[in-house]
Amino acid sequence: MSFGAVLAVLASCASEPTQLPLGTSRGEALQRLGQPTAVYPLPGGGERLQYSRAPAGFEVNDVDLDAAGRVVAIRQVLDDRAFDRDIQPGIGVWREADVLRTYGRPLEVTRVSSFDGVVWSWHYKSMNTRRLLYIYIDPQGAVARYHTGDDLEFERLPR
Repeated sequence: MSFGAVLAVLASCASEPTQLPLGTSRGEALQRLGQPTAVYPLPGGGERLQYSRAPAGFEVNDVDLDAAGRVVAIRQVLDDRAFDRDIQPGIGVWREADVLRTYGRPLEVTRVSSFDGVVWSWHYKSMNTRRLLYIYIDPQGAVARYHTGDDLEFERLPR
């Protein structure tokens, strides 16, 4: 491998949130990862630095800092193994702000005739298969339900 290729690999690791060591300071995290796509306050005085690769990408990485500004958790959240644990449908349980704080801005916001509200969607990959996460938000801003489905965007393109 050439010296330039080694530098490119090292640079890509430096900007990969999941490679950031726990305990890293906020300043060092920003230096290594760059500006986040969003910043959200967390309970207890901490904050979340969110790094989304949307709309073209398939990952959203949440980097959680404690009140002292140290990294305490890093997680790639667009993972169908975690949706049941993370998404909390029900009257007033999970709201738009919770969805944004976890997944960031959606790829698309649409409406469907069978639901009185909006449907937010995100691209993600499951075992290298393109998928979509759909979260249904009622008119009061509460999450009513969610489901996943195949992303058929490339199937619709003329061949």
